[in-house]
Amino acid sequence: MTKTLRSHSPPKTDPSRQLGDLLVHKGMITQTELTQALKEQREKGGRLGEVLVRLHILDDQTLGTTLAEHLSIEHVALDDAAKIDAKIARVLPESIAKRFCLIALREENGKLVMAMADPLDVVAIDTVMVKMQRPIKPLIASAGDIRRAIEMIYHGSDVEERQLRDLLVVENNAAGDPDEAVTVEERTDAETGGEEAANQAPVIRFVDLLLRHAVKNRASDVHIEPQADSTAVRVRVDGLLRDIAPPPKKMHAAVVARIKILSQMNIAERRLPQDGRLRIKASGREIDVRVSTIPTIYGEKIVMRILDAAAVTHDLNRLGIEPTALLELKSMLSRPHGIIVVTGPTGSGKSTTLYAALNYLKNPAVNITTVEDPVEYRLAGINQIQVKPEIGLDFARCLRAILRQDPDIVLIGEIRDKETVEIAMKASLTGHLVLSTFHTNDAPSTISRLTHMGIERYLLSSTLNLIVAQRLVRRICDTCKEPVELTEEALRRLKVDRERTAGAVFYKGKGCPACSKTGYHGRLPIFEFLAVDEDIAERIISGQSEMEIRNAVRDKGYGDLLESGVRAVFQGLTTAEEVIRVASMTEG
Repeated sequence: MTKTLRSHSPPKTDPSRQLGDLLVHKGMITQTELTQALKEQREKGGRLGEVLVRLHILDDQTLGTTLAEHLSIEHVALDDAAKIDAKIARVLPESIAKRFCLIALREENGKLVMAMADPLDVVAIDTVMVKMQRPIKPLIASAGDIRRAIEMIYHGSDVEERQLRDLLVVENNAAGDPDEAVTVEERTDAETGGEEAANQAPVIRFVDLLLRHAVKNRASDVHIEPQADSTAVRVRVDGLLRDIAPPPKKMHAAVVARIKILSQMNIAERRLPQDGRLRIKASGREIDVRVSTIPTIYGEKIVMRILDAAAVTHDLNRLGIEPTALLELKSMLSRPHGIIVVTGPTGSGKSTTLYAALNYLKNPAVNITTVEDPVEYRLAGINQIQVKPEIGLDFARCLRAILRQDPDIVLIGEIRDKETVEIAMKASLTGHLVLSTFHTNDAPSTISRLTHMGIERYLLSSTLNLIVAQRLVRRICDTCKEPVELTEEALRRLKVDRERTAGAVFYKGKGCPACSKTGYHGRLPIFEFLAVDEDIAERIISGQSEMEIRNAVRDKGYGDLLESGVRAVFQGLTTAEEVIRVASMTEG
């Protein structure tokens, strides 16, 4: 059967001609590099092109175009998702696509057009023909392009979106049946029928697809919001909310009930806010989801926070802190006592930084205890306490109890009141290292806020070791990254002279399927450090203003959040627009 199906044409150019000789002849590699690659090939195997890419002698894009010319086979770039018929591509099992580094593109004149990293791989072609039962027309694409296309087609942001839309089209069509619509509404509105409505197959499928979509797209939060005549669903990715396919209005209450059941909430209580937690399995791992409900005039709104430990790093060395600042932080963490405060708004990565610090400090010889509201991530080897204000177990009460538990290091999830600060300072003065978070615009304003809370200046000066302010900026997508010129307005907002940009290359993402057309993929932190040395301590005691302390810190060489962001722009990690957007939030 295989021989009958085979119809791909042999390359017009003699394939026995050595690829290496061609690359040397074209000046793409040197004879020395070819010799090195051939030696590597003999020792470790693989095709010559693969070895050249592995040794970083050649990039896979250049290899692809050269192979196409060498073999007289068409080369295709896969940077445009429109070139791939997703329905056809997904018929081929992902395991085969990954195994042979290929992807089905479309049907053409009765043949399956296939992008391949190695179009001479007869085993790959035979495997695909047997599976798809049609002849193959091979094209050449770079291995990197194919791997990105595989991820997008089989796991990309549009997969669950499409499934959601397909499901919801069916459900919206069903809404045209008056009897069906009435039945669903009656079940939804009746407290006794709430669980029955929540367990209907379309509701279960919608919630499952929604959570899977959120996890695969690195969403931190999912918002389900009732409107007057509709329901809105939005996911927060890289700090910004995006609309996705919503369920029909008639499903809203049932979806809410389903999530409340999974989160062990009271589905009959719709007048008061509730909090819960559920655990899902997605992408082969267990993921915690923190759930919050609140009543609105159109029904209950739900926000689900995705706590995916695999999506964040708790390695201090991988947070993106600049080397000099990282040494400063590690030095402060090595002190046996004192307070380290990480400040910033909600969603700025404070908890991630503190968890990374705890992982750095974790040692069988020390006792580390945390008090949090809520406990976001479970950390092995660390005692974590969840506050429960409804039974009187607040931060202050937990801290008083912890200090009787022989701790070495204490983490306070958040400084919220004067009593908590005073207990933290007492712990610091009695030989404990205390880590906590606070909500202020920048590092110097933390001192002002604490004094306004009634904390004595001499206590601040003797207990504070370090204040770290941080924000998260979106990282440029590596797949669609391209050079860009900075405008005079951008330079002015960044406080950068044009002369400083001489020789520098700046980038932006033009938008591609890998980043959902946003130009960004992932986030990185920017930091501001304020180390409380003897000079700063004296300035605090003497009552110097926030501005005076800020200027003194700048004179010591510590940059602010804007300067940290500018360095990230010069490093090609983020855009000027993104730094301006985030840094402007710190003004005032």
